[in-house]
Amino acid sequence: MDYSLNEEQRMLKKTVADVLGRFEPKREQMQREIFKEKKFPRDLWNAMAEIGVMGCLVPEEYEGNNMGLLPFALAMDEMGSRGFGNALMVVTAMDTACIVRNASEDVKKRYLPDIASGNSMFCFAITEPDAGSNAFRIATQATHNGSVYKLNGQKVFITGADVADYMLVVARTTPYEDLKDKGLAKGAGMSLFIVDTKAKGIEMRTIPTRGIEGMTQWHLFFDDVEVPAEDLVGEPDQGATALFNSLNTERILAGAIAVGTSDYLIRRAVEYANERKVFEGRPIGSYQAISHPLAELKAHTEAARLMTYQAAQAFDLDDDPADVGAKANMAKYLAAEVAIGAADQAIETLGGYGFSEEYGIIYFWENMRLLRTAPVTKEMILNFIAERVLGLPRA
Repeated sequence: MDYSLNEEQRMLKKTVADVLGRFEPKREQMQREIFKEKKFPRDLWNAMAEIGVMGCLVPEEYEGNNMGLLPFALAMDEMGSRGFGNALMVVTAMDTACIVRNASEDVKKRYLPDIASGNSMFCFAITEPDAGSNAFRIATQATHNGSVYKLNGQKVFITGADVADYMLVVARTTPYEDLKDKGLAKGAGMSLFIVDTKAKGIEMRTIPTRGIEGMTQWHLFFDDVEVPAEDLVGEPDQGATALFNSLNTERILAGAIAVGTSDYLIRRAVEYANERKVFEGRPIGSYQAISHPLAELKAHTEAARLMTYQAAQAFDLDDDPADVGAKANMAKYLAAEVAIGAADQAIETLGGYGFSEEYGIIYFWENMRLLRTAPVTKEMILNFIAERVLGLPRA
């Protein structure tokens, strides 16, 4: 068991830290724009792309660097520790993994180079009004019509659809109601498509949500949206397999951002606790009611970080999917819970200033609380661990 980073990983981590250091003088301004104005931090995206972060999951033959998910997680961790996050980077990475592992050679050649360079951003469209955690019940239909598929249906809570260039859409090529008659499993009949976000027939309506940095949530309507048949990812009706061997990427990177942000929040609380004096001229950090919760959070953050890195390494080593899934779910669960705790304790440490937009901590309460629910809920993760890891009866 080796928990040390290799030279390439250490170099990437240092490069990311150096690049992010250039944003430090305007960090507070950027955070206000990101959280209050929902302004997408394109400069941050471009900077990460320029140093190769977006190419970590792309093989070299498609102009990536193929460094792997662990280096990508290191970059997300470092971003979080500087008070930044980027949900679209996480989603693009998940879609990249899906394309790399499942798409045809033609699709890879057409889309992966632009992903690696940072010229293409992807969002992900699976959730529907009547199909949330139960993805098998999606109703959006893809009908094969000559050289194209026509998409009809709707999706909700689609992050960054207005910023992304493409979306990976999950649709049914066999209706759910027909599966039983054909003797097919409930996971059959789903297919994945790469869809241009500007395609004719797509209507976007904003959902007034908070919590995702620089991103808007969208309700999408598909009305005979034509998708070239060659933009199908994987085989028709086999999209569930292609999808579920890629979702772990999103959960691991969400965990990486969470542990990084937890460190950021702990650091902000410690800085305040060292400066704030109330009784007898002593810093409030000298009182165990303040120091112990922060110390405990730091210990839990490091434990969640190890779980996250272990999950990323298991993905890179192409370990058994069941093992990767278990580690990815545990990492996301632990990281989200500790990040929520860090946000809460930072607010408690700063007292009234914890709720002040001037200090900016309150934004992170919303941001980190979201991670308990997305990209997969705490309850669904615990169901997975109970059934798939512990072998308990299905709920």
